[in-house]
Amino acid sequence: MQELHIQWCGLAVNEVGKNLGDQGSVLSRKLKTRQEIQTATISMTVPKPLKFLRPHYGTLKRFYEKMPDSDLKALTSTLLADILSVLALTMSAEGERESLKYRVLGSQGDIGSWGHEYVRNLAGEIGQEYAKLESEGERPLYDLMVPVQQIVSFNLKHNAEPDAVDLLIEVEDLDLLLEHVDSSNCKKTCSYLTSFAKYLPWPDDILVLDYAYTIYMMFEEYPLALVTALALDNMECIKKVFTSCDDNLQKRQLCYILARHGQAFDLDEKLCASDEDREALQEIVNNVKLSEGYLALARDIEVMEPKIPDDIYKRHLLDGRASGEQSVNSATQNLAATFVNAFVNAGFGQDKLMTVPSEATNGGSSTSWLFKNKEHGKASAAASLGMILLWDVDSGLAQLDKYLHSTDTHVIAGALLGVGIVNCGIKNDLEPALALLSDYVRKDDPSIRIGAIMGLGLSYAGARNEEISSILIHILEDNKVSLDVIAFTAISLGLVYVGSCHHEIAQEIIYALTDRSEGELGEPLARLLPLALGLVFLGKQDDVEAIADLLKTTLHKKIRKHCDMILHSCAYAGTGNVLKVQHFLGQCGQHLVKGESFQGPAVLGIAMVAMSEELGIEMTIRSLEHLLQYGDQNIRRAVPLALGLLCISNPKVNVMDTLSRLSRDSDIEVAMAAIISLGLLGAGTNNARIAGMLRNLSNYHCRDANLLFCVRIAQGLVHLGKGLITLSPYHSERFLLSPTALGGLIIMLHMCLDMKSIILGKYHYVLYFLTLAMQPRMLMTVDEKLNPLSVAVRVGQAVDVIGQAGRPKTITGFQTHLTPVLLAAGERAELATEKYIPVSPILEGFVILKENPEYRDDN
Repeated sequence: MQELHIQWCGLAVNEVGKNLGDQGSVLSRKLKTRQEIQTATISMTVPKPLKFLRPHYGTLKRFYEKMPDSDLKALTSTLLADILSVLALTMSAEGERESLKYRVLGSQGDIGSWGHEYVRNLAGEIGQEYAKLESEGERPLYDLMVPVQQIVSFNLKHNAEPDAVDLLIEVEDLDLLLEHVDSSNCKKTCSYLTSFAKYLPWPDDILVLDYAYTIYMMFEEYPLALVTALALDNMECIKKVFTSCDDNLQKRQLCYILARHGQAFDLDEKLCASDEDREALQEIVNNVKLSEGYLALARDIEVMEPKIPDDIYKRHLLDGRASGEQSVNSATQNLAATFVNAFVNAGFGQDKLMTVPSEATNGGSSTSWLFKNKEHGKASAAASLGMILLWDVDSGLAQLDKYLHSTDTHVIAGALLGVGIVNCGIKNDLEPALALLSDYVRKDDPSIRIGAIMGLGLSYAGARNEEISSILIHILEDNKVSLDVIAFTAISLGLVYVGSCHHEIAQEIIYALTDRSEGELGEPLARLLPLALGLVFLGKQDDVEAIADLLKTTLHKKIRKHCDMILHSCAYAGTGNVLKVQHFLGQCGQHLVKGESFQGPAVLGIAMVAMSEELGIEMTIRSLEHLLQYGDQNIRRAVPLALGLLCISNPKVNVMDTLSRLSRDSDIEVAMAAIISLGLLGAGTNNARIAGMLRNLSNYHCRDANLLFCVRIAQGLVHLGKGLITLSPYHSERFLLSPTALGGLIIMLHMCLDMKSIILGKYHYVLYFLTLAMQPRMLMTVDEKLNPLSVAVRVGQAVDVIGQAGRPKTITGFQTHLTPVLLAAGERAELATEKYIPVSPILEGFVILKENPEYRDDN
């Protein structure tokens, strides 16, 4: 070994200034030295050849520069350049990037033969060099793309997909990825691309998602390609997935994904040639079987027994303390019980208040409960029947029909709204909602018109149906219609065209907004008009700027800023755009002029923009804490609602404690917002801690009818669907954001900014907009014939494995259950048997399983 060390050092020192008469000998020694370094780099922890050559790095560099011309100069210089490139790994001066320089001048051989650390260093230097050239506008002295291609190829073959993607993004050439990716690494590459896209500005995020979509399509990963196409909101890409997929079983799974997202999609002969298959696929897209699957889950975990509001209130647990509820308005408490009953028994098709047969002897009929509510309370009571029969269109319409023949206009209005609730998220070729509601839209009574209009908005949310738009636009253009009818018409139109950027619809809403008088713009319901406009541009980012600029010059100054906040918060919802968050925070720092109300939407805008990923959520919670401490009173009233949206159906302990503190605030509106947000935080989770907090609050606020009403609503939300339903707008492992679900939540939260006038007034039925966000939080496995199939699955806390090498565990702290199973926020499921293979890698909602042909039963 000592002789070898002498040989290495001798080469470095003695060749300086040496006559190259014996060229063959020098070439032979260079080759041997290069081979020794390569071998040592692979086999030794600290490569000895490099250790002994390091002191002679400068000498070797000078020798390289002074090499005289000869026939073998080209070959010998490239070999020496290879050695210098490796030595520069540790010896190069800061910022010189000599390792890259000598690599380009070297032999361009196998880049991996020098080891992983050399490749990583080279990638870093390429990124620095490219950034320098971009900033200075210079042309490169050498071709950077040759080593880039070598590094990308090496990384993709050695489980370093994130490094390959990072390098290509730095040199702005993701096209190379398509040349080097293969079936073994396409999923890991694309999962990194899709997670990386969350942190990129528009339109770079769209570009990165488009590459992920292309790669998935190249390797026929159709379910993942469809999920990416939905994230892109590109109908052409969605159709291309269907036309490219030949497997009918996969097509069925694709339809389940579309149904969960709430995507309106009509299959034609190009997408599916067979009439029989097309009809079966369309049925899945229409979500017709959702009620059946939901009830199967309820039967499996034995929660079919109807519950009454007292089962939720649990007054007996209040330690016998005196309750002042008896002194509170009984009509208000009956209305609260109506909502609690509707939320708790949502989708179960039976309860003990509204669906009781008329001949029942032990509790009276549903009609008797209906008339325990006064005036507009009857509308919410009748509509609650739609919530109880949620997703079951046939039974729901049959039971609501009797109320349509009532002589009480409020009951008719509630029944019409109930029709919309029953059809929410369910498509039907016969379009019963349109047939029933279209006639009532033209009635003279405002409450009946509002019920029918809201029903249409809920039934056709996201459908972009031209027939619905023509009906609603006709109302918007009528100057004789009252403000409340106009407001609900606009919001329904916004829901039907949510996230569409439809300029004609936007123009109609703008006309309706500009036609309002100054007095009307001061009304709480007038806020629904800019919100309707925001829904049309939901998630569309820069596409809203032209409309926003137009409104800055045309709108009345009273509502100008308010409208601007809503438009931008909707357009950038779920994008994580840091600049927009900073903009909204800046608006919160201003002091309001009398009559302005833009800071509430600004606070909600912070939550809407930052809700896309966990890091953003945590940072936003801290920022909202600061707003609570230093913000004006109107900002403090909006902060609890923003916290509720950030952690909806995800009871985080720190947020829970903050809201619990605010629920006893001296400002009644702050307390009401905090109580409602506690309900949103624990929505559909049956969270025992939140339930206990709300029980104590019911006793604390027992003498205030309004606060007690809010407590009851929150209690109903916590036990939503007896713990089987979530309000989270995210699905597919928190990758996809459903625009219709987010739209329903945004409407409800904006209405909570003025709770006394709207929810505690006569428009309490806006709470039913939450129906748009309701989805079973389940995993239901079905066989190839779409019949329920019970298999063992492991359910545990999801682990972020993006960018990790090998095959790390995707869940931790799991328990094994038989499907169907419930999935809480942040949980993930995986099959616990190799007998079946899931058609979709994302185990949420309905998942088709096919038998594994390679499975052999040991028994």
